[in-house]
Amino acid sequence: MPLPWTLHGTGTTMGPTDVVLPGERLSWPRTIGLGMQHVVAMFGATFLVPILTGFPPSTTLFFSGVGTILFLLITRNRLPSYLGSSFAFIAPIAAATATAGTGSALFGIIVVGALLAIVGVIVIVTGSGWIDVLMPPVVSGAIVALIGFNLAPAAKANFTAAPWTALITLAAVILCTVLFRGLLGRLSIFVGVVIGYIAAVAFGQVDFSEVGKAAWIGLPDFRWAANPFTDAAATFGVLPAFLPVVLVLIAENVGHIRGVAQMTGDPKVNALTGRALLADGLSTMLAGFGGGSGTTTYGENIGVMAATRVYSTAAYWVAGSFAVLLGLSPKMGALINTIPAGVLGGVTTALYGLIGIIGVKIWVDNKVDFSRPINQMTAGVALIIGIADYTLQAGAFTFNGIALGTIAAIVIFHVMTAIARLRGTA
Repeated sequence: MPLPWTLHGTGTTMGPTDVVLPGERLSWPRTIGLGMQHVVAMFGATFLVPILTGFPPSTTLFFSGVGTILFLLITRNRLPSYLGSSFAFIAPIAAATATAGTGSALFGIIVVGALLAIVGVIVIVTGSGWIDVLMPPVVSGAIVALIGFNLAPAAKANFTAAPWTALITLAAVILCTVLFRGLLGRLSIFVGVVIGYIAAVAFGQVDFSEVGKAAWIGLPDFRWAANPFTDAAATFGVLPAFLPVVLVLIAENVGHIRGVAQMTGDPKVNALTGRALLADGLSTMLAGFGGGSGTTTYGENIGVMAATRVYSTAAYWVAGSFAVLLGLSPKMGALINTIPAGVLGGVTTALYGLIGIIGVKIWVDNKVDFSRPINQMTAGVALIIGIADYTLQAGAFTFNGIALGTIAAIVIFHVMTAIARLRGTA
C-alpha cells in the first residue's frame, strides 16, 4: 500500500487548477482540517439513520469510522471515500424491528453485507460489465426512487408529532441550500437539524436528563448479533425486505467510483470497483455484528472533494479516526438521541424526497427514453408498488413494497425486452 503520501508541491498552497490526487497530501495541519471537514459533511446524514431506526448513534458513528479505515485498506489507499450510514436500510430495519425484533434487523444487515462482499469478489474476478446489464439506468433509477418514496409515511408521522418544529427545520434545510455558498450550502441537512433543534429546545421539546448522566468516554453500545435466531421463522421472514438494499449499495458504490475517476481524470480508479464492493460489504457485516447501521459510500463527501479538489486519502484516514473517537463518547450519543420527532419530521421530509429524486436523476443523467413502453412499464409499475407499499406473504417470508418493487423493475424490464426482441416489437 503506497504509504506515506507524496507531498503535493510545498504542501501549503494550491494553484487554481491544482488537483491533490489520492496518493498525495497537503501539510498535516491542512490535511487534518480537511479530514474534520469530511466528518462534518458525513455527520448530518450518518447520525440520522440510527435515530430513525432506534439504533445507538455512538455505535453507528464508531463503525462508520472503522468501516472507512477498512475501506481504505482494502482499496490499497487509492480510492478516497467515507463509509457512512446508508438510508437504504431504514425501511427494512423498521419493518424487521417491528415484526421480529432488533436481532432480526441486525441479521438482515449482516446478510446484505455478506451478499455485497460476494458480489465484490465476483466483480474482482469477472469485471463489472454484468452489473450494467442486470441493472440498466431505468431499473437502478426506479429502485433508488421507490426506496425514498416508500419512506414518505414515516416522514409524515414525525412531522405531525410537532408540526411547527418540523416546519422550521424543513424551511431551514430548503433555504440553506440557496443562501450559502460552498461547503455550508452542501451541509443543508446538518444546518437544518441544528436550527430545528434550537427551535425544539425553545419550545421545551428536548429532554437533556440522559445527557447529564452519560460519561464523556466509554465503549459504544455494542449490541452483538449473537442470537438473531430467537425466532428463526420471523428472522428469515424479514430477509426479502433487505435484499433490494444490495442492489442499491452496488449502484451507490459504482456511481461513487465513476465520479472519482471522472474528477481525478484517472480511469484506472474504475478497476477498484470489486475491491470497493468487497470493502463496503465487510464494513456492513462488521456494523451489523456490532449493532451499527449498514454503510455505503457517501455523496456528501464527494461534494467536499469536488469543492476543494483535494482527493487525498490521508484526509479520509483523519476522518475515519475522528469518527471512531466520536463513537467512544457516550455523551455524544446521548446528545444525538435527544433530537425530537419534530426535527426528524422536517429533515426527513426533505431527505426522503431527495433519495427519490436521486433515482430520477439517474434517469436524466443516462437519458432514459420514457417514450419506450418497456421503460414506462418498468418504472411506473415499480414506483406504484413501492410507494403504496404492496405486501405479499409467502410462507415465512414477507415481501414489502421495496422488495416487490425491486423484483418488478428487474423482471418487467428483462422479460419485456426479451419478448420484444423475439417478436421484433422493440
